[in-house]
Formats: sequence, structure tokens, C-alpha cells
Amino acid sequence: MTEQSRNNLAVLIIGASSAIGQAMIEKYQSNLQISTIISISQCAINYANTDKISHFVSDYSERSVCDIIDELNDWQGKISEVIICNGQLHSNNIQPEKRLEDIDFAAMAALFEINTLVPLRWIKHLLTLCQGTAPCKIVCLSARVGSIGDNQLGGWYSYRASKAALNMALKTAAVEYQRRAKNIKLIAFHPGTTDTPLSKPFQKNVKPEQLFTPLQVADYLCTILQNCELDGQLDYLDWAGKPIAW
Repeated sequence: MTEQSRNNLAVLIIGASSAIGQAMIEKYQSNLQISTIISISQCAINYANTDKISHFVSDYSERSVCDIIDELNDWQGKISEVIICNGQLHSNNIQPEKRLEDIDFAAMAALFEINTLVPLRWIKHLLTLCQGTAPCKIVCLSARVGSIGDNQLGGWYSYRASKAALNMALKTAAVEYQRRAKNIKLIAFHPGTTDTPLSKPFQKNVKPEQLFTPLQVADYLCTILQNCELDGQLDYLDWAGKPIAW
């Protein structure tokens, strides 16, 4: 890492292999104010412009997160934005529940690990990495279905509960961050229905204008990041920047 890069800002993309993570990296590639993009995923990624991107592979365990945070020590206080993209709705063995009888508690625990605990591990350790005098905005991908007040349809027990738990964890972290790291703003972000593998099985009844590309979502999120204030509060926002009921 050169002395020049240390005098500039970095952004951190966690869950970088996701479609939204890749779209955010594409946006940051063209941002001349960002000298370094720190990319983290569970797999290796081949980037065309490797001069601007530093990539780390992580299994998202506590040990792995700690090791990466240690490696990023030179960037302490110089990271302007963090986007945590980790999340899962379904897999070959997990499907959203339609009724109580569908609940599989091992599957629920797996979704809590990915949707709640992995982001919270990063929030735990980002406190020391990002605190300082320079503004830093940390975004976690949440979901509208994590809203208790907005839940009118039921179902999807594991995904709803894991995202609601994420929201509560972020809300609690924001209280502590406000005391210990006033330069940091936390945001829980609902990207809308995005054309990704996560939403693919559920796109049938989505109107074309309500199905966003990952790059559209990246544009929406960049607008939110430009306009949000360091107020010590957690914002729970949709893609249009509108607050979501808790």
C-alpha cells in the first residue's frame, strides 16, 4: 500500500460476489475520490482493474473477520463507506415457509447465521476500524419483510425473523456507535425486488417496472449515501430513500 493511497479514501464491500456487491464495485471503480476498493467474499474474484481493488477471501467466521480487520489496520479511520451485502432467502435445501408446519429449525438457524450473525460480526469489529474523524457510512442489506409493522401476509418465518433480528441488532449497535464513534452512520437498506438469484423464483408476479437491475439498486443506494446525515441514528430505508415501518 503506497503512501499516496493512505492519504485517500477506501470503501469496503462485504459479500462482494453478490450481484449488488458487484454493481457497487462497478460504481466505485469510476469514482475518482475512492483510491481503493476492499472486496471481501467467500470465493476468489478475478477483477479487470486490480490496481484499485484489494480482495480478501473469508469464511465469515469470527477468526476470519478478526484477521481481515487486522490486515486493514492501515486504513483505520479512512474508510468512507461499507456495504454489507450478505443474505440468503433460499437454497437447494431451504425454501421460504408458507405455513407453520414448514418450519425447519436447522434451516432457520442457517438463515439466522447468514442474515443476522454474519453482518453483526462485521458491525462488531468495524467499530474500531471505522471510528475516527472522517465520516463513514455503513450499510447492511435488510428487507421490507423484516418489518414487523408492515407484515400483513405472514409466511416466510425464517427470512422475516432473521431480517427483523438484523434490524434490531443494527438499531442497538447504532445506540452504541453514537456514543463511541460519532463519525459513523448505520443504514438498513431494502433494495426492492432485484433481478438476482435470491429473487429469481419469486419474480413471476412482479411488474417489470418494479424489478430492478443490480446497477439500478447501486444508483439508488449511492443517492441515499450522498444525502444521509451523521445523526447517530439507524435509518431503515427502501430503495427510494423512504423510511420503512419497524
